[in-house]
Amino acid sequence: MNQPVQLGSSGDTLREAFGKRLTALADQFPDVVVLDADVAGGTGAHHFRDAYPERFVQCGIAEQNMMAMAGGMAATGLIPVVMTFAVFCLRALEQARLSIAYPRHNVKIIASHPGLDTGPDGASAQALEDLAAYRAIPGMTVISPCDPLEVEQAVTAILDFEGPVYMRTGRSPARRILADDYAFKIGKGRILREGTDVTLVACGVEVARALDAAEELAKDNISARVVNISTLKPIDRELLEQCARETGAMVTAEDHNRHGGLAGAVAEALMTSCPVPMEIVAVNDVFGESGEPEALAGKYGLLGRDIAAATRRVLKRKNE
Repeated sequence: MNQPVQLGSSGDTLREAFGKRLTALADQFPDVVVLDADVAGGTGAHHFRDAYPERFVQCGIAEQNMMAMAGGMAATGLIPVVMTFAVFCLRALEQARLSIAYPRHNVKIIASHPGLDTGPDGASAQALEDLAAYRAIPGMTVISPCDPLEVEQAVTAILDFEGPVYMRTGRSPARRILADDYAFKIGKGRILREGTDVTLVACGVEVARALDAAEELAKDNISARVVNISTLKPIDRELLEQCARETGAMVTAEDHNRHGGLAGAVAEALMTSCPVPMEIVAVNDVFGESGEPEALAGKYGLLGRDIAAATRRVLKRKNE
């Protein structure tokens, strides 16, 4: 009899929330197998390994082989869940493209340690390009949840979904920001705070910081709407167009390079239908460095105060 796993809560890391929830759903999804590249302790995969060792495949430090194996296993009807660090998903990009996405195999790629949230491991381990790379692969669904509750709900959603998925989790403790009645759905964004002057669009760890920015801006009578876009592909074009029409300005925020991630996805969605003034809060096309995630976010301009500053810039342009 497998022991129950305590599910994620406020302050849990997104990687641990994923591992716990996947383990809790294992009996419901008997075709799920987990593939690991010798980092189970760092991705949350250890929960599944300990409870279901017969469904856990240790691939060693061989991420390219692991992706190709996942594609082959999916061809037999299994649902492989590949769990590794985001930067190693970039190493195996060719195999993810040709062995998984090209044949539309039902593989779920779960990337922990994304962006500056990776922290002390430094620039070589901080994947600031993964959303751009995986978003560009045809047929790949790309997700970046914002808190432990959304991660838990996303686990069920991606296992029910037929097709390849790339999903970020996270290394650092994440505060719970979503209400109990929140319902994650692939391809749908959600307004978390209403506002009329500007829309703050964020994903992952930046959603909490966007809410902090909205609180700061409210002190200056600036009404900022906050939107959680946890699915970057397919993106919720309808919601973005609605927000652009109603507020007339956008700020995007992501723990990622400014090129090719959330900012690019939002701009692509709006440029032909409802273009509005837009500012980007992201890493400015540089590599990171070693440090604690919050300190790095401050140095590279990803905190709530930086989102607030970008909001003031875009409102100046809107009102010119």
